[in-house]
Amino acid sequence: MIEIRVYGTPAPQGSKARGRHRGVYEMSKRVGPWRTAVAAAAREVRWQEIDSSPEISESGGALAVTIVFLMARPVSHWRRTRTINELRADAPTRPATRPDLDKLVRSTLDGLKAGGAYADDGQVADLCAAKVYARPGDQPGAIIRIEPCKTEDY
Repeated sequence: MIEIRVYGTPAPQGSKARGRHRGVYEMSKRVGPWRTAVAAAAREVRWQEIDSSPEISESGGALAVTIVFLMARPVSHWRRTRTINELRADAPTRPATRPDLDKLVRSTLDGLKAGGAYADDGQVADLCAAKVYARPGDQPGAIIRIEPCKTEDY
């Protein structure tokens, strides 16, 4: 199993648009930096762990991927006093707002492929994803775990 920690604001891979000269481009300007951050984190871990995990790097087999997105809390979740910022008692623990979880997963899986974590998105046979608010003092981003699938049956 390998674990990758990505820092930054998770961005969804949304719709594509067609340009004037028949080129296709990403409509969201935030997805590029997020995918680049994921790819860079995957490359950094690749030299340390992926190459030492032959079951992931050489097999080309089915993989299980777990992604936990750590989203930044809105300002309205904090109680502001003169000396300290503390979380409101009624602040939710999970975001029930945009961006959509499936679009966050798409951009992250593409970034992992670009970073060389695996050869193709088709290798991902098991996927578990969650969106949570980052804890106080923690940075937004994602925690990603990649491992070979343990069983052939579901």
